[in-house]
Amino acid sequence: MLSFESDYTTGAHPKVLQRLLETNLEAQPGYGSDAYCGSAREKIRAACGCPEADVWFLVGGTQTNAVVISALLQSWQGVVAAETGHVSAHEAGAIEHTGHKVLTLPQHQGKIDPQELAVYLRAFWADGNRDHMVFPGMVYLSHPTEYGTLYTRQELERLSAVSRQYGIPLYLDGARLACALASPQSDVTLPELAKLCDVFYIGGTKCGALCGEAVVFSRGRAPRQFLTIVKQNGALLAKGRLLGAQFDALFTEGLYLETGRHAIDMAARLREIFHEKGIPFFLESPTNQQFVILENSELERLKKEVAFSFWERLGETRTVVRFATSWSTRPEELEALRALL
Repeated sequence: MLSFESDYTTGAHPKVLQRLLETNLEAQPGYGSDAYCGSAREKIRAACGCPEADVWFLVGGTQTNAVVISALLQSWQGVVAAETGHVSAHEAGAIEHTGHKVLTLPQHQGKIDPQELAVYLRAFWADGNRDHMVFPGMVYLSHPTEYGTLYTRQELERLSAVSRQYGIPLYLDGARLACALASPQSDVTLPELAKLCDVFYIGGTKCGALCGEAVVFSRGRAPRQFLTIVKQNGALLAKGRLLGAQFDALFTEGLYLETGRHAIDMAARLREIFHEKGIPFFLESPTNQQFVILENSELERLKKEVAFSFWERLGETRTVVRFATSWSTRPEELEALRALL
């Protein structure tokens, strides 16, 4: 069975596994206070050009979003996100479960428009009934978005300016950040993200790690008792060294970007195959997620031999599906897909 279902269906990059094996028998303190978490923090700070950053390691993406968002919001605030944002659509109401509403804006290929954000915030603060409403307390972005698209530096600068005008933090979900940074169409770097965002996370689960995400408070302003908040929400790993060792490996000799480059290269070959076979795109993204339209009969035939993700129905006879490449996608898998198509 060929699998293009997602970018976390295989284990971990061999260099990450090697680091875990090398450090396996060392006794290290728990909860992220070990030497490997310490080393990984310094490497991430250096990569971000942000020596004052607070860096924390959490176990997964949904936990990270729920913990960071709930920790930054007051009880009467919600988070602004695109209607297709991960916290809006595919996290089973995890944010609402913390007691905070997701306030949605229209999406444009997965992205929030800076002008629409400004109009929304201006209208809220002009509303005489706002004391009876959920206040917008922060802005959530994902980069790449759920459609594999990328924010430009100019878009992020404008979103950052609007957020700061209204005194609310800008939070960026980087579950697939390695692919964003490696895309030839990206003009955004880690140091620029650290400059423009109040907090963001560097995804490991979908970028070569077994699990784990690195949260970066770029101005060193993590919420008070953040470790305690993480633990209250069940997202603190006792054997934190497992996360530290993985990120230490990922930020050694450019491995993190290497995982993204490989996924991007494989996605470029995947696009070529779809073009060659005349398969229409729903959205041709510059990263590792590709969205194509299949006739339902072809979908039924193909899914007997290939794993891919359902995205949405398109009328009665066609369906949008997602194919994803990763750090572990092999050229021979793409050739096998070409033959099946």
